[in-house]
Formats: sequence, C-alpha cells, structure tokens
Amino acid sequence: MKQVNQEDWLDRELREAAPYIDDEGFTARVLQQLPPPRRSHDLLRAAILLGMTFLASVLAYVVSGGGRFVSITFERLAVLPALWIFVLALASGLVIAAVGATAAVSRDRG
Repeated sequence: MKQVNQEDWLDRELREAAPYIDDEGFTARVLQQLPPPRRSHDLLRAAILLGMTFLASVLAYVVSGGGRFVSITFERLAVLPALWIFVLALASGLVIAAVGATAAVSRDRG
C-alpha cells in the first residue's frame, strides 16, 4: 500500500515538474527513423527449456535406477505406524504455514 502511494506521488511529481518543451517534431522524426523492434525468439527459448527439462528428467530417472527410490520410499511409509504419519503430516503443515507466513510478512514490509 505504501509503495503504491509513493508511485502515485512520483508519477504526479514527474507530470507536474516540467511542461513539455516543443521540439518542432524532432522527437517524432527520430522515432520514425528508428529500426523496428527485433522479434524475440520466445517460442524457441521455451522449446529449448522444455526439451532440456525433459532430458534432465529422463537422465535423473535412469541414473536413479529407474525411479526405484520412489517405490522404496512408499514401502517404508506404508509400514510406519499411524502416529508417525500424523506427526509427519503435522510437521509438514507447520513448515508450510511458517514459510507462507514469512513470505506474507516480508511482502507486507516491502
């Protein structure tokens, strides 16, 4: 909220600071002579990023023994007593809540 007020104040000050100086069309002529903006290669960048992510995922799967660690972890969780599962769920919830509260407080200060 405070940041929005500062931006409004700064915007108002910049608009009221100095009147427009007539340059007899100089600015318009310069802008017309500028080359057109380059087209970005966002699609190519996205395809490369997606491809590299897929390749890294496949590599991690192969290196980890075909994802066997996931099934081993589920087997270990399945034999845990219900109390331990409740404690793990509670601890996870508290950690997530603490991270969320920290993010909210830091965002409110900024």
